[in-house]
Amino acid sequence: MSASQPHRSPLRPSELVDEYFIENRNRVIEIAAFLDRLDRSDPSIADSDFRVMALREALAVLTSGTTNRVHDIQVLLSDPTTEPLPALDRKGAVGAWDRTKGGR
Repeated sequence: MSASQPHRSPLRPSELVDEYFIENRNRVIEIAAFLDRLDRSDPSIADSDFRVMALREALAVLTSGTTNRVHDIQVLLSDPTTEPLPALDRKGAVGAWDRTKGGR
């Protein structure tokens, strides 16, 4: 196996599905419930909150069929800047980089 090829799972495909399907089914239902609650609260939030926009983009990556979904989603959600902040701008992480501000 070359360095560019991913490591194969020790489980057969049917074993992977048997082991992880229910767990991931629940995650998909939780995401759907979150988006439904947002829509009931204020449907315009999907177009105005950078975190919700990033989540929707990540969902598109999930269904894209590419083989690097984890990498692509991590890049999508990560801050690409390299300069350190002069001071912390908030106490907690927000989970996605606000690309609408064009940097920091």
